[in-house]
Amino acid sequence: MFSSVLSATVAGVDCIPITIEADVSQGLPMFSMVGYLSARVKEAQERVRTALRNTGFAFPARRITVNLSPADIRKEGTGFDLPIAAALLCAFGYLEQEKIEKVCMAGELSLNGEVRGVKGILPLVDTAIKEGCRLCIIPKENLPETEYIHEIPILGIENLREFMDQEEKENWGAVRNPRREWPQSSIEYEEDFADVLGQETARQAAVIAAAGFHNLLLIGTKGSGKTMIANRIPTLFPVISREESMEISRIYSAAGLLTGNSPMLMRRPFRAPHHTISPTAMAGGGSVPTPGEITLAHRGILFLDELPEFRRAALEVLRQPLETHKICISRVNGTYEFPANFLLVGAMNPCPCGYYPDRNRCSCTQYQVEQYLGKLSGPLLDRFDLCTEVADIPGEQLREKKPGKTSLQLRREVCRVHEVQRQRYEGTDIRFNSALSGKETKQYCQVSREGKKLLDAAYEKMNLSLRAYHKILKTARTIADLDAKEIIEEEHIAEAVCYRALDKKYWR
Repeated sequence: MFSSVLSATVAGVDCIPITIEADVSQGLPMFSMVGYLSARVKEAQERVRTALRNTGFAFPARRITVNLSPADIRKEGTGFDLPIAAALLCAFGYLEQEKIEKVCMAGELSLNGEVRGVKGILPLVDTAIKEGCRLCIIPKENLPETEYIHEIPILGIENLREFMDQEEKENWGAVRNPRREWPQSSIEYEEDFADVLGQETARQAAVIAAAGFHNLLLIGTKGSGKTMIANRIPTLFPVISREESMEISRIYSAAGLLTGNSPMLMRRPFRAPHHTISPTAMAGGGSVPTPGEITLAHRGILFLDELPEFRRAALEVLRQPLETHKICISRVNGTYEFPANFLLVGAMNPCPCGYYPDRNRCSCTQYQVEQYLGKLSGPLLDRFDLCTEVADIPGEQLREKKPGKTSLQLRREVCRVHEVQRQRYEGTDIRFNSALSGKETKQYCQVSREGKKLLDAAYEKMNLSLRAYHKILKTARTIADLDAKEIIEEEHIAEAVCYRALDKKYWR
């Protein structure tokens, strides 16, 4: 007897539909599985056999063949256990084929028949919706991940016996989730920009970075507050939208990073890997490609503290994703594309001891300083829109303890600029000023006559690259938006140029 059921395999951060076919026929007793299977999928043969027996189902002494189609796509993971068991139960006569028609399922089986959670449930449910399935059957452990999905009925089960009991109900007893309103209230953070004393220039640079999604480099003496400022940048962003949360959560689901405590991400990712990270962990990959830090930071912030301490190779993999907002990883089994649209924030000391260029305190030789700064390549530095110095705070500022603007006050400014950009770029794929291309920069960045003169003079005198020229223009666009001006004025260009001039002070 022949039967089939639908499932899916995770490829990168997406899913590919897989049809599980089971055939039971006369012949020498055997159980074989085919279809370009990984070792973990092949092990499903023993898990499924034992789980069915321990649940009370007879396993006939027949010739049993299970095929996972299409056969030219490598199958990975343990999520095929449940659909294989369902296909076999149908082939054995315990289930009717129509009961599992247009039903997508996934789950790992224990030897006693319990259904355990698997990673990649959100991409699988998305695939089921696109394939026109009538319902999804998933482990109950993964059910919280789907609480905001209402397009398809979803059934969560704990074991095979419950699975068979639900079969008698209409449409397996699965119901659609009620459409839930997305929470609009701001998320409370422990950190606040009001805790930062002084550092007005760095605070302003952080606001500009958050408002226009501009990459930011903080450079200054040790203990001056670089890490403190970077850790508070997430507090400047508004609540992410439902679409953004689903997009980010799908990535984390495919990576197996969603838990029962956080089935959906309600805030933008903030990733801060240690400087010992490898290039593969940064970019993603492995024999079976999985998301790296730059993909886990998608729609959020990637913070690299002590930037020169990172391996040169780990930093250089950032160059292409910073321009294309994606990364393609090629393996023998195929090419995998991962999204990588993130805000890069870097923090560094200007020398090994941390006091350069103050020669009264700096004990490094000029060669040591150049070697330390030389760990960052010119092309990588060119991809930072903003570079600002974080200097020591004078003693009188510590004594005054004059409070600055809170994160809530700064967030309101950022939210206003985000709305301006949303209206300006409505109908396009652009969301932030930093994403403008060269052609779009001419269209949306209207500069006054005085501003053009200043920009042209800076381009000639500072020997800027064409990329740096456009980054100054896009940064000035954000500064003008913060100033509620449609035309970019001379003072906006001057401020944007200042944020590009600092790197010339250290990297001559």
